[in-house]
Amino acid sequence: MKKVMIAPAMDPAVDQRFRAGELVDVFCDHNRLGERVRDWLQGVVVQADRKMVAIQFVDDVYLTDGWMVPDRVLWCQQSGTNIRPSTRRRVRKAAPRRRR
Repeated sequence: MKKVMIAPAMDPAVDQRFRAGELVDVFCDHNRLGERVRDWLQGVVVQADRKMVAIQFVDDVYLTDGWMVPDRVLWCQQSGTNIRPSTRRRVRKAAPRRRR
């Protein structure tokens, strides 16, 4: 006899706060102007489910115990206090101009 597996239904009352592709700010350890700081840093949500969100950053980020995250992806809880929707657009750093 085969057992039929039914996927659990998602509770409609539980909604995702963040979705893939959104810009968010995360309160984390990172480098700013050559110094390590703990402040808000903008990143992009690359994966999200009901409970967790994966955010990828352009800059190096660190775990609270000091280790650098090699792939620059931090995981946060959807309902966490250290993540918020981004209020500003990402500014690209311009390449230094060459003199002719």
